[in-house]
Amino acid sequence: MKFKEKVNKLKSEISAIYIALKDKRTPLYSKVVAGITVGYALSPIDFIPDFIPILGYLDDMIILPFLIVLSIKLIPTKIMEQARIEAKNIWKDGKPKKWYYAIPILIIWLVIIIFVVKSIIK
Repeated sequence: MKFKEKVNKLKSEISAIYIALKDKRTPLYSKVVAGITVGYALSPIDFIPDFIPILGYLDDMIILPFLIVLSIKLIPTKIMEQARIEAKNIWKDGKPKKWYYAIPILIIWLVIIIFVVKSIIK
């Protein structure tokens, strides 16, 4: 299996992670990591913008798969198996368009921009 195929397979797990996130039996620490994973996957803003050559796709190839694998490992196996079954048709109409998933990433970029502006002005 090629690297790109593995990444695409991992990305298909996002819907199951989303369902496990909403499950009441999922431990809090798993929910935190799963929330970060789903939010980052659905966010229109990346830590490293895609227009930056080579580094722009770093998050799509390393950061997101890492978060997905970490989430899967932290979510109990029985909950994850049930979530995979429920996830087969959850996004049949496409990704949900929820803008608030981008809030954490926007805050991080805003802090970076403020820091850069302040350091330039001094």
